Amino acid sequence: MSVWAEVGDRVFVRRYAFYDQNIGAILGDDGVLIVDTRISHRQGQEILDDLRQLTDLPVRAVVNTHGHNDHAFGNHQFRPVPIWGHARCAAMVRDTGKRQIASVSAAIPDLAADLAEVVLDPPDRTFDGDSAVLDFDAGGRRIDLRYLGRGHTDNDIVVIVPDAAVVFAGDLIENNAPPYFGDGYPMEWPATVERLVEIVDAAVVPGHGDVGDRAFAVRSMVEIRAIAELATLVHAGSLGLDDAVLRTPYRADAARDPLERALKQLRGELD
Repeated sequence: MSVWAEVGDRVFVRRYAFYDQNIGAILGDDGVLIVDTRISHRQGQEILDDLRQLTDLPVRAVVNTHGHNDHAFGNHQFRPVPIWGHARCAAMVRDTGKRQIASVSAAIPDLAADLAEVVLDPPDRTFDGDSAVLDFDAGGRRIDLRYLGRGHTDNDIVVIVPDAAVVFAGDLIENNAPPYFGDGYPMEWPATVERLVEIVDAAVVPGHGDVGDRAFAVRSMVEIRAIAELATLVHAGSLGLDDAVLRTPYRADAARDPLERALKQLRGELD
């Protein structure tokens, strides 16, 4: 059974089997900040139920690391607390939410009934710039929210807990499996993760998989950079796509989609 693991002073992570996903709980003196809300109202409620094993403190705030269904579609279950995210995260939930629900329902029919009941509820505390500071109402504990650039999506943010040396990276990096490139910007992603590496001191919590350290973040950066570099060679005509697939750090069946997404960006089709 999954349990809450303390990865820094009063900073906890619970790893759920569904999508091998990490959910964060940052404790203050009189409340909790939750990082990401999972894919549905039922999964959101599961977070709230499981939180009682950790603390009786109420949830005071929520952060969405980005607007994908598994990170933001449980939002409504946490209201009326404020939900923070990048402005484009709110737009993604609002503008693509129904399409995301239809896609996941088709891929995982067992989830269709739950997803049909999801109330799309975008973040209401948003920022457009590179950073924001959230002194959430839980004893005044400081949380830094930063947008480092386009990567997994155009709205990924990281959640930094300065007094605990913990960074929640969302899906900018993932452990134990390649990250999802389907909404990504592979040619910009390496530089974005390089900025992430610069702020990791100790623990870095990926959206999925094992909690890591700075060395893990560096490895992730190198792997994502390899996709961009190989795609550049394919785009220039000096390497075939099939050969590039075999040279990536990912298994062959997971490497083609990232390369094809990078080629789309190089052709100007994503902008």
